Order: sequence, then structure tokens, then C-alpha cells
Amino acid sequence: MKQEQQPAQHHDRQPGFEEEMTPAPKYDDPTYRASDKLIGKVAIITGGDSGIGRAIAIAYVKEGAKVAVVYLDEEHDAQETQRCAEKHGGDILLLKGDLCDRIFVREVIDKTVEKFGRLDILVNNAGEQHPVDEPEMITEQQLEQTFQTNFFSMVALSLAALEHLPAEGTIINTSSVTAYHGNPLLIDYSSTKGAIVAFTRSLALKLSERNIRVNAVAPGPIWTPLIPSTFSAEEVGKFGLDTPMKRPGQPSELAPAYVYLACNDSSYMTGQTMHINGGIIVNG
Repeated sequence: MKQEQQPAQHHDRQPGFEEEMTPAPKYDDPTYRASDKLIGKVAIITGGDSGIGRAIAIAYVKEGAKVAVVYLDEEHDAQETQRCAEKHGGDILLLKGDLCDRIFVREVIDKTVEKFGRLDILVNNAGEQHPVDEPEMITEQQLEQTFQTNFFSMVALSLAALEHLPAEGTIINTSSVTAYHGNPLLIDYSSTKGAIVAFTRSLALKLSERNIRVNAVAPGPIWTPLIPSTFSAEEVGKFGLDTPMKRPGQPSELAPAYVYLACNDSSYMTGQTMHINGGIIVNG
């Protein structure tokens, strides 16, 4: 993809709406050639209404999976994900609710299994972030909310999914480059992403005895609704330009990694993190 700079823009509400972004993120890559890697599989994708989650859902549908998309309240974005999935012959279940609610977490698992009869893949992708200029500005409420959304709900959903995940099932967690490089404005968010890496590694070690694989993807700056709803218009205008590739990534550029981690191509890979970040070098 060519180098590009996003127009300055800011949206006042998190997690944001994809329909309001200029330009719209790229989530359906017309050059992607599926090869039935997920035929017969059922996946749950949190935060699947837009951004990275939508791109994963579309790629999974192309590969033959049935998908449950979990979203907070972004009705228009969720409907667009469903429309695009159905265009590719996909079977999508939309599940609206707050993953911080443990009753809803249980409903996500139960309704998915009730609808599709099984569960093979869990993609923990939902998240939020709130930048602050100084560490003292992180309130207890913000800290708890960020961990509830990004980490605790992910753990709860993963543990609930274990009741149904079979041998050769997979869990894929979305971490972040901030888990490795840190971010001075996103201290609590970066901390949740570091916790996700540790959880991924530890759970992978334990579940290897059940032949269930657990891996993660650590995106760099990706053009999703979270960006204009988080940062100022000036910061959005420069978003991703400080990477070696001098541009933000598109959700469609991450989706194939989630396909790889969900299918048998990655059968000898667990406890690992894939770094898709425009060339930022990380160690660990």
C-alpha cells in the first residue's frame, strides 16, 4: 500500500463509529484468495463490528467459518459487517452487549453454541484506550474500566469458552506494540496489553496438554475507529507516520495473521505473539 496521511479529524465518543471515518478503513481485501482453511469452524470475534475485528470476520467468512460478532452498541457498523459477510456467503450472528457484564459473557458462549452447534476459535479483540498527559491524571475509574474492558473480560470469555473448545481449538488475543515499547500517554492501556501477552503465554503452556493453542497479535498503528475517537485531530493527522513504513496499517493487512493462527497452518505455534506494526523492531 502507498504511503498515506489521514485527514485531521476527531470523534467525541469511544469506541467510535467506522461510518464517520475519512477515509474509511480497508477491511475487505479484494486480492485475498481464500482456500477453505476454516471450513466447518465456528468463531467468536469480540469488537467485530469494525476495524480489525470486522476485517477478521470477513476473512474468516471467506475461509468458510461461521462467525459470532460481539459488539457494544455500534449498530450501524455491526450491520455493515453482517452485510459484507453475507455478500461473501457468510453466516454471521450479531451479539450486542457489554463484555464487562459477566452474564453477557456467558450469553455470548451459550448463544454461539446454540446457533452454530460448536465453538472452535475465540478472538479476543475488543478494547478501549484513554490518553492522559500526566500519570497522575489516570483516575481509579479509568484504570478499572480499561482493565475491565481490555483484560478482565477477555480472561472471563476465554475461561468460559474452554467448556466448548475442542482439541485443536484456538484462542487469539489482540495485544499491541505498546506492550513492548510502552506509550507515555497510554500507560494503563499499555499495561493491559502487557497483561494480555503474559496471559497468552501462561494459558498456552497450560492448554498445550489439551491441544488447544493460544497466541496473540500485537498491532502497531492501525487505522480503526478507536484512533479518531481517542486522539486530537492534529495527532490523527500524523497517525502512523513515525513508523519505518511511514503510514498507518489497514485492518485488512492484519486479518491474514488471524487466519493463520486459527487454522492448521500454525499447528506448531502456541504462546507466541505476531508483530504487525509497519516495521517497528521489538524484542520479547
